[in-house]
Amino acid sequence: MYIIRLKFLLSILLIASAVPAWAADNPSIASLVSYQGADRQQRLIAGAKKEGSLSVYTSISSAAAQKLKADFEQKYGIKIKLWRAGDRAVLQKIVSESKTSLAGVDVVNIGSLEMEMLHREKVLQPVKSPYASKLIAGAVAPHNEWVSTFVNVVVLGYNTDKVKKADLPKTYQDLLDPKWKGRLGIEATDQEWFYAIVKNMGEEKGLKYFRDLVATNGLSVRNGHSLLGNLIVAGEVPLGLTVYNHTIISAKRKGAPVDYAVLDPAIAVSFSMGISNRPANPYAALLFYEYMLTDGQKVFAEIDYVPTNKEVDTPFRNTNYQMVDKARFLDEFNKWNDLWEDVIVQRK
Repeated sequence: MYIIRLKFLLSILLIASAVPAWAADNPSIASLVSYQGADRQQRLIAGAKKEGSLSVYTSISSAAAQKLKADFEQKYGIKIKLWRAGDRAVLQKIVSESKTSLAGVDVVNIGSLEMEMLHREKVLQPVKSPYASKLIAGAVAPHNEWVSTFVNVVVLGYNTDKVKKADLPKTYQDLLDPKWKGRLGIEATDQEWFYAIVKNMGEEKGLKYFRDLVATNGLSVRNGHSLLGNLIVAGEVPLGLTVYNHTIISAKRKGAPVDYAVLDPAIAVSFSMGISNRPANPYAALLFYEYMLTDGQKVFAEIDYVPTNKEVDTPFRNTNYQMVDKARFLDEFNKWNDLWEDVIVQRK
């Protein structure tokens, strides 16, 4: 079983000296993000059209990335050069490129934990967007270097042919019922969810709960949220504990015998965006950044992701979900990864 180990990659970026706001044809990104004039949007569009394109690195699904790409390109006529990989692969690519003089990423959208790592690598530009006030609490990092674009609410996903709605657990304690023995699945990299649930229960009580759950009923550990969702659809895993909401909702819409339930506390895992502090295309980078907080939010909602813009409707509008403090979790990651491996993964 692959064991995730947190390894901080050391790099130092030279940040160009600031120039006056909107000066010349090659302004610094710092000057662009600080400009709040009434003609801000018009200037962004004009500058972005001159640049013609931007580079976006992301870990979001291919379908979501392509839909956002097509919508932005149609709206502004500016091409997106897209590079997709897993969160850690994107992180490592950006850090590696930051050590060279080559142009790399303009905008990045990956898991918020990895975005916090990029903050610590000093490769991101602080941005105070005029649209930040429209976002849910906790969407904007305290240092303003990343902002959450959507969240995945972690739900119980179940196969309706295998599990009756009346039999669903109402609390986490209900999962200790022996009737769930051999019927539970969990994704292999959900340390953040594990951390949040244990903290909510109280560390000693929470760790005992998960040890009892594994000992009593077992957990089928599966690598990948999409895979876990597919196994629920197939009935191989009757009930998944850490299913992303969009996976199960999309499958249900296509006619699969699946549904979901939400236990209290509900945990949401956010994905976030930031701008490089040395973008090759600063106008296009900032234009895309603000698109993702406005029109892009509607695109996320259309494909069953939970947008962070409060003005965009979502089935989870009234769900009281919690998001983990990424900086605090990152500080304690090795501890919680070891506990996850010991309690969940190695005792499957």
